[in-house]
Amino acid sequence: MDNNCNCNNDELLENDAFVNPTPTDRIPDNPTPPEVAYQIVKDETYPQTQPKLNLATFVTTYMDDYATKLMNEAININYIDETEYPRIAVMNAKCINIIANLWNTPETAAWKTGALAIGSSEACMLGGVAAWLRWRAKRKAQNKPFDKPNFVISSAFQVVWEKFAMLWQIEMRTVPLTLENTTLDAKEALKMCDENTICIVPIMGVTWTGLNDDVEALDAALEEYNKQTGFDIPIHVDAASGGFILPFVDPENKWDFRLKWVLSISTSGHKFGLVYPGLGWVVWKDKQYLPDKMSFSVNYLGAEVTQVGLNFSRPAAQILGQYYQFIRLGFSGYKKVQSDSLSVCGYLHSEIAKIPVFKNYSNEIPNPLFIWYMDPEYDKTAKWTLYDLQYKLQQSGWMVPAYTLPSNLDNFVVMRVVCKQGFTRDMAGMLINDIKDAIAEFEKLDYPTNTRVDISRAQNDKKQMFNHTGK
Repeated sequence: MDNNCNCNNDELLENDAFVNPTPTDRIPDNPTPPEVAYQIVKDETYPQTQPKLNLATFVTTYMDDYATKLMNEAININYIDETEYPRIAVMNAKCINIIANLWNTPETAAWKTGALAIGSSEACMLGGVAAWLRWRAKRKAQNKPFDKPNFVISSAFQVVWEKFAMLWQIEMRTVPLTLENTTLDAKEALKMCDENTICIVPIMGVTWTGLNDDVEALDAALEEYNKQTGFDIPIHVDAASGGFILPFVDPENKWDFRLKWVLSISTSGHKFGLVYPGLGWVVWKDKQYLPDKMSFSVNYLGAEVTQVGLNFSRPAAQILGQYYQFIRLGFSGYKKVQSDSLSVCGYLHSEIAKIPVFKNYSNEIPNPLFIWYMDPEYDKTAKWTLYDLQYKLQQSGWMVPAYTLPSNLDNFVVMRVVCKQGFTRDMAGMLINDIKDAIAEFEKLDYPTNTRVDISRAQNDKKQMFNHTGK
């Protein structure tokens, strides 16, 4: 029984909910006492990986007690009710200002141009839609066809961009990654551009690898390209992870609004913004780059509410959480948290490199995550795979995903760790020990594991594969 449950034992003994199956497809006929309902739901989540041991997720799994209390107290507030909660609307605008200035906005207006989102996926969608509408308006004004838009991104895209392409019927042109070009190649990206290209999307903090695309190099190449062609193809930066890393740990890196063609940036507040999910932000370089058509006004609860977003009702608690973190941590606090996460990640990276059976994908760790793969020579005779290691670590509570890289590199099975606030150096040491213990067990095997047999037969078990495309 959970220690936090104030359960009446007599009530529990008299209730049949513990011996009857939980509802699967029909609502129960009768109510259940709240203590019993709580315990049933709580117990069903018990076998899961504990959040602090989940090194697969980018999502924030720790906030301090005051932040948690503040968000819990606002759990019943709908942000869109601006007439009832006007101060939250102002707080939201303050957050946009702070983020815009972290990204070196040139906008001089008192209130910067941006929007709240449920997560970075919605924020990406809004940035993409704005680029599409700007392109379409220009094509219409020039009496040119506007039925074949496209955008360019590396093959290491997150699934949101595939959704964006499908939902708005915009062709997605992908630049393959190679072992020589592990991030977006600017020259190859420009080869895919034409008059119908609405934007190029570099990624800061690629979910597959943890690396950053070189936005400054892309911007320089795009400047020359746009001059030669007469186009004005812009950049939308998908900074879901890097947007809250780079300003604090690498402020000299020019990837943001300091660059001419970067017109919009999206990020995830519930990743390295250090807020519980779901929260995203998108900021434009200036109000002129946010099409008027994206702002919808609704007469709601006695007032005109103007909103930019795909969702209408949305939680207010995350706004409070973000503003709290800005006040609580300040610039130096964020820098300390992100630097500590990078330090722990660096320790893991160096320890993985010492294990003879592994190779790190990159020597660089610009974000608090990295991937590694099995040494190709060892892999030739190994009786196990990284999928087996994933399953073995799960038995100790760890969630360390194994998956194949995107096209062109999809013969590489890799593992990844994401180091977030709350994941300590001691925990990293425990993970390394568990990995070494697992390898020692695998090396005693007389016969290959099922996944090794499947891979040898080129019949990978797709059902258990972790990837970022949803496929």
